[in-house]
Amino acid sequence: MLKARPRIELLEPTAPPRLPPVSFAMPSPRVFRASDEVARELVAKVGRYLLLGLGGVVMLAGLILAPLPFHIGLPMLVVGLMIILRNSFAAKRQFVRFQRAHPKVVFPIRRLMRREPEIVLVFWQQYLRVERLVLPRKIRFAVKVRRSLKRRFGDA
Repeated sequence: MLKARPRIELLEPTAPPRLPPVSFAMPSPRVFRASDEVARELVAKVGRYLLLGLGGVVMLAGLILAPLPFHIGLPMLVVGLMIILRNSFAAKRQFVRFQRAHPKVVFPIRRLMRREPEIVLVFWQQYLRVERLVLPRKIRFAVKVRRSLKRRFGDA
C-alpha cells in the first residue's frame, strides 16, 4: 500500500522584525545654559594666558641662547614671537607699530614667520648687513666670495 506523502504547506514570507535606527552622532544638548558659555570663555582665556606664558618663556630662552654659537636663539625668538602674536591683540598692535617705525629691523623677522621661511636668504642678508656695519670696505669678503662662486658655478 502506498502511503500518502505528508503535504507541505507553503507559508507566506514574513518581513524580518524591524529594529530601531542607530545613530553614531553625539547627541546635542537640548538646552544651552549660560554657565556653559561662561565656562567656555573662561577656558579660552586661561588657554590664551598659558600660551602667552609659553611664548614668553620660549622668547626668553631664545634671548639666552642667541649669543651662543649654536644659532638656535633666533629661531626660538621667532617661534616665541609667533605664539605671542597669535594670542594677543595688544602685542599684534604693538608689533605693527614697531614694524611701521622700523621696517628694516622687523622685515627679517616677518620673513622668518612665514609658512615656508627662507632661512638661508634671511641669514645671508643679515650677515651682509652686519659685515657692512662692522668691517671696513677693504676687508669685506662675503660679496666677493659670492660673485666668484656665481661666476664659477653659474646661476643655479
